Amino acid sequence: MYEADDSMISLIRDNYSLLQSLGAFGINLGFGDKTVREVCEEQGVDTYTYLAVVNFTINGYRDFDDVSKLSIPTLMHYLKASHEYFLGFQLPTIRKELVDALDEKDNLARLILKLYDDYARTIRSHMKYEEKTVFPYVEALLAGQPTGNYDIETYSKHHGQTDSLLRELKSIIIKYLPSDGLHNNLLSACLYDIYNNEAWLSYHADVEESIFIPAIRWLERKSKQSDVSAKITSMISQNANNPDALSDREKDVVVSLVQGMTNKEIADHLCISINTVITHRRNIARKLQIHSPAGLTIYAIVNHLVDISSVRL
Repeated sequence: MYEADDSMISLIRDNYSLLQSLGAFGINLGFGDKTVREVCEEQGVDTYTYLAVVNFTINGYRDFDDVSKLSIPTLMHYLKASHEYFLGFQLPTIRKELVDALDEKDNLARLILKLYDDYARTIRSHMKYEEKTVFPYVEALLAGQPTGNYDIETYSKHHGQTDSLLRELKSIIIKYLPSDGLHNNLLSACLYDIYNNEAWLSYHADVEESIFIPAIRWLERKSKQSDVSAKITSMISQNANNPDALSDREKDVVVSLVQGMTNKEIADHLCISINTVITHRRNIARKLQIHSPAGLTIYAIVNHLVDISSVRL
């Protein structure tokens, strides 16, 4: 497993395929003998996230210390740049290689190109869906403004490999397409690139499934917790400025309830009737919209009616 103090050049020497991912992370060449940490910090890339992706794609290492340490903006940059590279460069390049290697006047060659175009269309549709739906959803979560009823589980259920057409294409070229001389060399080179890109696409899908989706699940949980806290804070703030704020006697009743007293005990303690206690409790529930003992306890602590150390939790 590679670590932050390993030199970046050693990672590249051991795994030249990482050259492709450097660009996706926004890491430029020319880093000399600097460590992974030094290179990442100088070029604005989160070291922990970079190593998580590298160790996963190279060694299949999945046991991250803490998914909350992953930088979701770094992952987003990596995935978006990977899409741009694949859609804008790799797909068109392989198609050009196929055109150069095939005789477009031949019916079988035209069918092969059609099969490749169908594959490219499927990949493009899959990635564009992520760019139009998934990425904006994540950006809204990061901004604290989740939208609609969408969640990452919806994406996960429909996320999967999209390379069956590519496997079929490779098989047809190898088994049924006769060629010789120059065309044979061009086809072999094209097949080599297809195999490489098939591996890259598989890694890309695995990173989304095993790193990106768990990170967004964590972000969703964090967002929901923050939303609950914000609602409680808002409720307390509204109550503080509310003309229906609790009277001093109602506050006394709340404190008594938090201390675990019954209606009769409260009546005796405050020298009022049980019916008056019940009326106070009804008014408290109406004003605060809090009906549970736990809710009243939170209210009393936050509004400094009782000290948390005196509450039996």
